Amino acid sequence: MNATVKITFLGTGTSQGVPLINCSCAVCSSPDPRNKRLRCSVMIEVNGYHLLVDTSMDMRQQFLAHPFPKIDAVLFTHAHADHIFGLDELRRFNYLQKQIIPVYGNRETIDHLRRIFGYAFDHEMVQYGIPNIEGHVIDGEWCIGTVPVIPVPLLHGEDEVLGFRIGRFAYCTDVNGIPLSSYDLLYDLDILVLGALRETKHSKHFSLHEAIAEAQKIRAGQTYFTHISHILDHERHGQMLPENCHFAYDGLVLECAAGDMDLKINCKQNQEIYE
Repeated sequence: MNATVKITFLGTGTSQGVPLINCSCAVCSSPDPRNKRLRCSVMIEVNGYHLLVDTSMDMRQQFLAHPFPKIDAVLFTHAHADHIFGLDELRRFNYLQKQIIPVYGNRETIDHLRRIFGYAFDHEMVQYGIPNIEGHVIDGEWCIGTVPVIPVPLLHGEDEVLGFRIGRFAYCTDVNGIPLSSYDLLYDLDILVLGALRETKHSKHFSLHEAIAEAQKIRAGQTYFTHISHILDHERHGQMLPENCHFAYDGLVLECAAGDMDLKINCKQNQEIYE
């Protein structure tokens, strides 16, 4: 199987987006469309599956700009507002697909979703007018259909969050620390997506300089930075990046080989269904 992983960046901005409300800085007022950043999310297409990472609060706007026919599953990195508050938009896909959509996250994330969106859980059949989801707690590598997904534990301040690896692609946003054991999960990547908030240090996010250092340590073929604030200008700061590092931007589409995914099709089905 010579699968390809296709990645569409739906949003590359911080929790406030770019431009910020009532900000007239050079980036917020820039005419460069690459400086217009909705809240972070990506769509991953592989083996005929559409896997959405996070339901950003800009999800409706993102899907109107970049239509996709279906969502087979949602992978949640964590439960902060900018990554989950578009979840209600899943109801349109429940209607179109006539299916309950599985969502995956760590225990804390699924617990938060359950408290905030309790009305979306526990449906035996699709209930129209509301989102219909089935929560799965991630506990190691698993498969969505024929697609093996490897969770990558990360630190976001004191919070334990997840990145995801699919084939030779990995997505790691909202991170300021990578546990030693997670570096092995990021070996031999064609494309790494990594959060890079701003030039100065932050308590919960890699600065640009820290993200560059991590990229050079991980040594992916190409690294694309996301979760970018209005401090960073795509063109000006982009000229300062190393050769294999780039700023992602909304609407950017990348592709890479899935590698040896076909050798892992029988990976264990070890997520716990949330009750």
